[in-house]
Amino acid sequence: MNEFQVDVRTPDGEMDCFVCHPDEGPRPAVLFYMDVPGIREELREMCRHIADQGYVAILPDLYYRDGKVRFDLSKGQEELQRMFAMGSKLSVEMVARDTSGLIDYCRQSDLITEKVGCIGYCMSGQFVVAAAGNFPDDIKAAASLYGTRIVTENPDSPHLLADRIQAELYLGFAEHDPYVEDFVIPDLTGALDEQGVAYQCEIHPGTEHGFCFGERPAYHEEAAQKVWDRVFEMYSRTLK
Repeated sequence: MNEFQVDVRTPDGEMDCFVCHPDEGPRPAVLFYMDVPGIREELREMCRHIADQGYVAILPDLYYRDGKVRFDLSKGQEELQRMFAMGSKLSVEMVARDTSGLIDYCRQSDLITEKVGCIGYCMSGQFVVAAAGNFPDDIKAAASLYGTRIVTENPDSPHLLADRIQAELYLGFAEHDPYVEDFVIPDLTGALDEQGVAYQCEIHPGTEHGFCFGERPAYHEEAAQKVWDRVFEMYSRTLK
């Protein structure tokens, strides 16, 4: 396995990305959209797991517009507030511009085939669904885990792009999640059903928001492994 850092050009500047890939290629790409705590070793390890399954994993630092942003949550409430403030600055439109740069990079890379998938957690659920809608010719599979703000009252709400989505979707949610409103799942699945989008929506029993991350108190090993199984099954159908 190989890994490196690369600056990917976007309409807004140079975005630092961690790339991990198998020794032999080319392989399909999986864009890994970070959660609100941002870039850390835990996410790089998850990218290595994706690469172990035969994909080129690309982890962009979506906070690049503000420099190299890192959080030390052991510092307490003030640092937590800084983290949420940083996450709230990102918009669907901004990350769509970032995604256009990532897709250009994939098209130009000798490491990557023409097929691209993506995965996002927490705040990035909105971004992966929007990526599938905004780039239907490129994104073939998208996975959202306990994604937030996928359904909003705003005109850029990702669920409104259902009529453009050609990708297969996996939508995994926690049973108990204060960050995902009660209307999200029915409104989202209703929009996808109306447009005939291929998807699987799954609520994982006994889980809370963040259950996929091994370093979180909410980590649920059985459900987290089930998510990986579902996602890799989808990628195998759509990307390989």
